[in-house]
Amino acid sequence: MSESKRIVVGIAGASGVTYGIRLLECLQETEYETHLIISEAGKVNIEIETEYKAEDVARMADVVYDHKNVAAGPSSGSFLTEGMVVVPCTVKTLSGIANSYTENLLVRAADVSLKEKRKLVLVVRETPLHKGHLSLMSRAADMGAHILPPVPSFYHKPKTIRDIVDQTIGKIFDFMGIPHNLFQRWDNDSTLTEQRVKPLNSVVA
Repeated sequence: MSESKRIVVGIAGASGVTYGIRLLECLQETEYETHLIISEAGKVNIEIETEYKAEDVARMADVVYDHKNVAAGPSSGSFLTEGMVVVPCTVKTLSGIANSYTENLLVRAADVSLKEKRKLVLVVRETPLHKGHLSLMSRAADMGAHILPPVPSFYHKPKTIRDIVDQTIGKIFDFMGIPHNLFQRWDNDSTLTEQRVKPLNSVVA
C-alpha cells in the first residue's frame, strides 16, 4: 500500500470512544492504511462504554503502536502520512498538543502532523467548556489543527445512535478528503426545505 495513503488514528480517554471505533470501521472500506495509537485511558473507556475489548479495536487497524513508544514510526516527520485524527480527544491530550508537550506517542504524532503541515483533526469531547478549554482549542487551531467536536445535526433526521455517530465521521472524512455516503447532505432543492414549520400556537403541549 502506498505510503501516501497512511492515516494515523489516536483514541484518547474521553467519553465517546465509539467515534474512534466507527472511524476505524469506516476506514477499512477505503484505501487508507490505518496506524492506531490508543492511550491507556482510551483502552479503559473502550471496555466501559462498548461491547469491545481494546484488543478487538486494535485488530481493526493495519498497524498498532504502544502509546508510550515515542520512537515508533509516527513520531518522525519522515514517516509519511496523510494526517491524523484524534477521536475522541481529551482535554489533557488537547493541552499536550496545544503546548507541544510530547510525553507520549499520541501527542507526539499529532505534533508531527502540525510541524509537517499535515491535516490534524481533534474531536474534542467535553462539555460544558470553560475559558481554559476554549483557549486550548484556539491555540491548537492557530497551530493548524482542525477542531471538530462531535456536535450532531438533525436535518437529516437520524433514527439511531449510529446515524448520529456517522454524521461526525462523515465530517471527518470531508476534511480528510475521503469520499463517503455516511449522511444525507443538505440540498436546498430537496424536500428538506419544503417542510413547513407549524406556528407555535398550533403546537400541542
